[in-house]
Parts: sequence; structure tokens; C-alpha cells
Amino acid sequence: MQGGHDIDLRQLRCLVAIVDEGTFTDAAIALGVSQAAVSRTLASLERALGVRLLRRTSREVTPTAAGVRVVAQARRVLADVSGLVREATSGHTRLRVGYAWSALGRHTVAFQRRWSAAHGDTDLYLVRVNSPSAGLAEGACDLAVVRRPQDDRRFDTAIVGLERRMCALAADDRFARRRSVRLAELTDRVLLVDRRTGTATPELWPPDARPAVEETHDVDDWLTVIAAGRGFGVTAEATAYQYPRPGVVYRPVRDAEPVAVRLAWWRDDPHPALQTVLELLTELYRTG
Repeated sequence: MQGGHDIDLRQLRCLVAIVDEGTFTDAAIALGVSQAAVSRTLASLERALGVRLLRRTSREVTPTAAGVRVVAQARRVLADVSGLVREATSGHTRLRVGYAWSALGRHTVAFQRRWSAAHGDTDLYLVRVNSPSAGLAEGACDLAVVRRPQDDRRFDTAIVGLERRMCALAADDRFARRRSVRLAELTDRVLLVDRRTGTATPELWPPDARPAVEETHDVDDWLTVIAAGRGFGVTAEATAYQYPRPGVVYRPVRDAEPVAVRLAWWRDDPHPALQTVLELLTELYRTG
């Protein structure tokens, strides 16, 4: 068998066309080439793979056992290539906004509805990715809502608003009846943190009065542990709106600095809708 580098997309399209159309003649018509070209292309693919792919009689063309497997894989490869092309060319018709824990809190629905009303030609998708860049570095989104400074020099960011810090407690906690709490009142408890994406760290407290820390890895995990009374969390206000949970209450932390909400984007390849999104989010936080 020769190396896979001898195979190209033209050969795979030819094979699939023959199987789908049923004859070399019809495949040639579908591909806009000559029947001889179809025969040559199939022969070159079979040589590259070292196996016979089709049985050809006077009346029909049918795949061999190997041909059935190769055709199935060829369809997947061609579908992946089509998806790649769509991904590269859909920048003006699709906008994916990533977030790690909570999107935009109480502004999430307003953002979606106002975007749809004013920019219906660009489909908006909110994508949750629990990574430091909220999916930006992974290619899962075009813009990202982040609540931690980004050290990656590939990205630019801008602050669009501020959110209060909230303390998440079990519903039967003695502080759950309070209207607010202070940081100093929490030092003898266990602070639950997500080191990758969370906004709470022991550094919120003075060095000599920091709580014990337990690490969690996802907002659902975080909420489950809090509801069981095994710890508390400190989070941005948006989490309280995005994740109401039976057994968990959120109370403002009176003496904690607010959380800066940032929009992040690729420095060398900003999405065409960047400025519009910046203006809309800034307005929502300013007026909301």
C-alpha cells in the first residue's frame, strides 16, 4: 500500500459520486467531467490504497467490502472539510460568545433579544467553555466574556461592566438569614474555588486571615458542595442569576471589590461584530 499522502479530496469525491449515482456515466455528469476522467481518478485511488473499491459489471457498480468502509470514511472526511470551509467563511453570519460560568447574568436575555432584533442577519450563539479564556483559545468562540484578567498576549480585552461579589451559602446556613456578609465573617470556613476560571481566591482576605481552600472544577460541582454545607463560594453576581439552585442562597459581600466583566477577542483577528457587541454590553451594564 502506498502512503495516505497520495490521496486527495478529488478522488474521494469521485468515489462517493460513483456510489451515489450508480454508474460512471452518471457520476461524470454529476461531477462535470468526462467518464474517462472518472475511471482514471478511481483507478488512482485504488492504487494509492492498494485495494479494490468497486465491482463494475455491465449493469451496475457496487462497492467491495473494503469499498464500503472507505466510502463511509470518505463521507466523513468530505463532511469535515465542508465544515472547515463553513467555519472559515462564516465570520459575518455567525457570532459565538463564550463564557466560563455565567454569561451576562441578568443581562443575558436582554443581550440575546436586542441582538436578534437589531442584527438578525448574524446568528448569535452563547457557548459555555470552562477554560481561562472561556473558549477563545480553543477556537470554540469568536468573543468571550471573562471575569479574570487575561495574561495571553494573543488577546485584547475591554471592561464592559462591574458586578457585585456574592457569597453562596447553604440555605440552612446561619448567615442565610442575613441581608449581606463581610469577608472577615467567613475566615473560619472552607472556600470553594475553581482555579481555572473562578473569580474567588484566598487573596481576597488579608494574609493572616485567609480561609481554608477546597478546589472544585465546575459550577455544578461547586453548587452541589455548597448545598451540602461543606463550604461556601464567592462569585460574581451573574452566577446568582444564571444558577439559582434549591438549597443554595446568595448574599452580597459588603466589603469585597466588585468583579470586572471583560469582553475578550483575538488581537490579530477580531470578529466584525466586535465594536457593536462592546457598545451593546457596555450600555446594558451602564443602564441595568
